[in-house]
Amino acid sequence: MADHFPSSILFCCDHNSVRSPLAEGLMKKLYGQRAYVQSAGVRNDREIDGFSVAVGAEEGIELERHRARSFEDMADWGDDLSGYDLIIALSPASQRHALELTRFAHIAVEYWPIMDPSGFGETREARLDAYRQARQQIKDKILARFGPPTEG
Repeated sequence: MADHFPSSILFCCDHNSVRSPLAEGLMKKLYGQRAYVQSAGVRNDREIDGFSVAVGAEEGIELERHRARSFEDMADWGDDLSGYDLIIALSPASQRHALELTRFAHIAVEYWPIMDPSGFGETREARLDAYRQARQQIKDKILARFGPPTEG
């Protein structure tokens, strides 16, 4: 666990529709407003995944209103990456993209290899199980990195 808790964190993945919204929601649920937390994707070509919404709800995280956004959308909307202390990439493509975008900035980029559950399972329950596994991987990494949840 780091001794310094970042004041702003950006989670990123490929589409900002499965892993990074779950990570954003879990971080906000566990630590409240201790840090400014957002998420983005390399691309913005999908809506929030229904299975992510379902497994998020199991943890008390509301994702139905999440709108996917890309790094490009962030720049268009004036959300500058230089305002973040830490970028956590949850996929290889997002790690490469984050490193490219921050090569001249003093922003820490961490890579957490989180499985993409969207291709697993043939039944609804099997798919939900895959999404639950990804959610648990994210939660375990968050707790290991940032410590016990904020009381409140």
